[in-house]
Amino acid sequence: MTELVHIGFENVLAMNRVLALLSPNQQPVKRLIREAKDKDLLIDATHGRKIKAVIVLDTGHVTLAAVSPEAIVNRAASGRDAGEPKTSKG
Repeated sequence: MTELVHIGFENVLAMNRVLALLSPNQQPVKRLIREAKDKDLLIDATHGRKIKAVIVLDTGHVTLAAVSPEAIVNRAASGRDAGEPKTSKG
């Protein structure tokens, strides 16, 4: 089953297609964004907001998101936890 995670502004991401969640601040990541744009493989899901995460997909597409990589990981983890019964340790 495909796990979908909300990445802001009513956009969702299929987590089984994600290769990497990156911070946009490093020069190699900026180059990756530029190259994806040149090849028409860039998906901008920021709605004009500041880029906080760069998501590399197994299709070669690069997605820009306005939520941090940590937030995306937390949303994915909480989605997995929601389907599992809670157990108490003690």
